Amino acid sequence: MQQLRVLHSDEQLIVFEKPAGLSVHPSERAIRLGVKRTEIDVIRILRNQTGRSVYPVHRLDRATHGVMVMAFDGGTAGLLQEQFKSGEVEKKYLLMCRGWVSDQGQIDLPLESDPDQESVVFQDARTEFATLCRFEIPVSCGRYSSSRFSIVQARPKTGRYHQIRRHFKKLAHPLIGDSMHGDGRQNRIWREILNDNRLFLMAWTLQFLHPKTGERMKFRARFAKFWHPVFDRAGVCPVDNSS
Repeated sequence: MQQLRVLHSDEQLIVFEKPAGLSVHPSERAIRLGVKRTEIDVIRILRNQTGRSVYPVHRLDRATHGVMVMAFDGGTAGLLQEQFKSGEVEKKYLLMCRGWVSDQGQIDLPLESDPDQESVVFQDARTEFATLCRFEIPVSCGRYSSSRFSIVQARPKTGRYHQIRRHFKKLAHPLIGDSMHGDGRQNRIWREILNDNRLFLMAWTLQFLHPKTGERMKFRARFAKFWHPVFDRAGVCPVDNSS
């Protein structure tokens, strides 16, 4: 069975990198419908890899790769979940999107709740962002002879379903490789460059307080290989300089 790259592990928790294309756990809808669990997911891999039960603390979309934390017991999971809910956890994402995004800002737009839930309501949603670089490639798209892109650092201040993906779509800067909320023509450009279809969204860094020791812990995910052609064309590789 597949093995995950572990960044840290102790008696209470494990921090690891989730690859793109791997679900964290079966969807709530599948569980409600009693769909047989056949796909390999993160929880199953970690249970095999560590020989221990693991408890989800937060989630990442199937198509998103990056750093995650899970607990080895329910008490630790509850304490970590409280940190996520209270905003004590700092999450930074890296994304590539269509067009040239402004230097920095905050998106404060309500979003519909997770479609897995039985009733749909609008929830407050806030995402802070800072543009790290902008670049242009000589590939025609529509009436333009070239195509523009931005590499952006995003910090979601709330945790809504597809929050970053939907917020940037509302700014008319959809994420590249997003088959649900993105721009098909722009997605095709990078699908042809990569000979693959990838969502350019990663959970770049994660900071939280260790529930037992109180230590501030910070972890950073590696860039997946499909980011390298982007950095080659942009002429830059983003660096997180925060402490």
